[in-house]
Amino acid sequence: MVIDRLKDMAIGKRKPQQDELFIPTAKLAAGPGHPFYAKLNQVLADDGFDEFVERLCAPYYKDGGRPGIPPGTYFRMLFIGYFEGIDSQRGIAWRCADSLALRRFLGVSWTEDTPVHASMTIIRQRLSESVFDKVFVFVLGLLEQKGLLRGKTIALDATTLEANAAMKSIVRKDTGEDWKEYLRGLARAEGIEHPSDEDLRRLDRKRPNKKVSNEEWESPGDPDSRIAKMKDGTTHLAYKAEHAVDLRSEAIVATTVTYADKSDAQSAPATLTLAGANLVLAGSQVEIEEAVMDKGYHDNGLMSELAARDIRTYIPEKRQPHRRWTDKPEEHEKAFHANRNRMRRDKGWRLNRWRSERCERTFAHVCETGGGRRMWTRGQTNASKLHTLRCAGYNLGLLLRKVWGMGKPRSWATTRADAFLSFLALTAMTAAMLYAVTDGLIPLEVLLLLLATAFLGVQAIFKCQKKCHSLTG
Repeated sequence: MVIDRLKDMAIGKRKPQQDELFIPTAKLAAGPGHPFYAKLNQVLADDGFDEFVERLCAPYYKDGGRPGIPPGTYFRMLFIGYFEGIDSQRGIAWRCADSLALRRFLGVSWTEDTPVHASMTIIRQRLSESVFDKVFVFVLGLLEQKGLLRGKTIALDATTLEANAAMKSIVRKDTGEDWKEYLRGLARAEGIEHPSDEDLRRLDRKRPNKKVSNEEWESPGDPDSRIAKMKDGTTHLAYKAEHAVDLRSEAIVATTVTYADKSDAQSAPATLTLAGANLVLAGSQVEIEEAVMDKGYHDNGLMSELAARDIRTYIPEKRQPHRRWTDKPEEHEKAFHANRNRMRRDKGWRLNRWRSERCERTFAHVCETGGGRRMWTRGQTNASKLHTLRCAGYNLGLLLRKVWGMGKPRSWATTRADAFLSFLALTAMTAAMLYAVTDGLIPLEVLLLLLATAFLGVQAIFKCQKKCHSLTG
């Protein structure tokens, strides 16, 4: 009857709606809120996050005037960028305006407008880099309060961040010529007086020594960026981001963003010093005793410097010919052999396995799923500000996962969808088996075994669903 009645119905047409002039507040739509962001708001509120950032940002605002965006709201929007995997401020602003759950997380009422991306840019330019570093240390203090920080063994690794500048915009430092002008000069030297664009491309493909150097070329729009090879093998203007990770807790204890042509051995001492300072500011009483790095950090000067600071290094050696120590300081030789002896032990191999698993995993979270691989701002300072807050968001996600068992916000929908699809697959399999047994194709004993397996699978799925519903409230 219902199906016949539906067949007789005419197609419905969507009519444009005109908003009412006055709407009672009680009639406004209000979502139930996201359990992850609700818990995160509770954690931040219990530790006085909003009061802390307001005191921190007060010197950068004048007394009186029109109130601006609350600092707590601004930093929450940056956290949303990490948790939702949004790399641009425009995308963050649009996402916050579109979601009722994120409005509740930001503390923006239903009748208010969420901050626009231009306001976020003004606040970022107004606040100094030290403010973002102190917010990072505040989050690190939350991990210390829950007993998650260890800080004795620190792993270092680095990656490249694509800058907001194009390779075709680079110019020569000595003459100011761009790439086309440079190729025209080479064409004139080859006897081509009026080369076309096709001639320039052909000349560029065939000429030897096509590599470009940071000593000769720069970007006029972003002088802090450097020509570097990215993780996918392409060449872009980029920065270098370095993480110092606590191997026991997997927390990022320090992060620095520097020039992409700076070697690992040059940037490591500053990152380790910052890591030690952040641990002290976060309230930890533990000092750094061990540093674990990959082959790119194997440098005699670095190992000697860390040995003077009573830090044991675990750095694999590069393939190289036999060393001669006649022209090198004695401290370098001692540090080199001490590092080699440590790497030959089981502990050295174990720590490097942990480094490859846990330290490099932070880049996967922050740069790939966290939307931090591409920078949409210019300048090393701006890149450092945003990357530091994304690392703070990573530490917040680590805190909620290890203390309350809550994963990232986007994992909730995936868990439910996977469980639902698995349930449909098991149901279809059971129906197919029943159909086959009616024709006598499957023995009864095999059918009972398959049904028992399907029952156990469905039971496991319902347990997963029950846990998911209990966490979502």
